[in-house]
Amino acid sequence: QVQLVESGGGLVQPGGSLILSCAVSGSISPYYTMGWHRQAPGKARELVATITFGGSTNYADSVNGRFAISKDRDKNSVYLQMNSLKPEDTAVYYCYAEPPTWLDGGVYWGQGTQVTVSS
Repeated sequence: QVQLVESGGGLVQPGGSLILSCAVSGSISPYYTMGWHRQAPGKARELVATITFGGSTNYADSVNGRFAISKDRDKNSVYLQMNSLKPEDTAVYYCYAEPPTWLDGGVYWGQGTQVTVSS
């Protein structure tokens, strides 16, 4: 059974930084795209960043230049470095994994970790 477990959320002041981690357990193809979504209160879940098997990254315009996604294959983990945080970054952040279009497999989600940016 595949499980994604996020950690690293918390309370941070505007302008501060946080690193979110996502540990993947269970058998999952290395070809999966990994990423982060977030959901603020009263808003729809939105894509934050993704990283493909080959290491290509993609970011939402709202975080481009401030956030960086990375992965460690040996540790089966994905990370989200968040810098210059703003109050509007406050949300529950979810790690997810999805297969490429040519691979038959499920989409997996973590339980989420709260990030609050406030003074």
